[in-house]
Amino acid sequence: MRPLRCGKRKTRSISLGLFALCLAAAHCLQSQGVSLYIPQSTINATVEEDILLSVDYSCHGVPTIEWKYTSNWGVQKIVEWKPGTQANISQSHKDRVCTFDNGSIQLFSVGVRDSGYYIITVTERLGSSQFGTIVLHVSEILYEDLHFVAVFLALLAAVAAVLISLMWVCNKCSYKFQRKRRHKLKESATEEIELQDVEC
Repeated sequence: MRPLRCGKRKTRSISLGLFALCLAAAHCLQSQGVSLYIPQSTINATVEEDILLSVDYSCHGVPTIEWKYTSNWGVQKIVEWKPGTQANISQSHKDRVCTFDNGSIQLFSVGVRDSGYYIITVTERLGSSQFGTIVLHVSEILYEDLHFVAVFLALLAAVAAVLISLMWVCNKCSYKFQRKRRHKLKESATEEIELQDVEC
């Protein structure tokens, strides 16, 4: 009977060992996964503005980071790189993109056509990956139009003020001229009456 108890103990210790090994493997797999944090999932910008698509990730090893752009015009790959190496930027975004080791990218001089969904995918060496999306809305600058209208209205107000001043001056001059004329007419009428009186 004693040998049987020894076998049971060995079986139990093997079972506990396998259980501990499974827990360790699960913990390892969890710690090797990719986590991605996006602080601002929607960005509003105006034309010609530089914007930062900010993200942060954590994983074991050096991942591959890829950004894609989706809009009404289709899907387009923007950039792909591994932190610490040179980025592979697509022709459509050459000289318009700056990459950062934390996975963020900066777009320079955005236009209305840049509005859409920006999808980041962070892929680990072992194949696990995580993706996230940032929505970008780019609108026309209305301030320039308003500035033009304000300048135009100020110009109109200045022209109106000059015209009103000229009209006032003209009115004063015509009033003085009429007054002098009336005065001369009165004087001439008085002289004629005096002359008639003298003749009589």
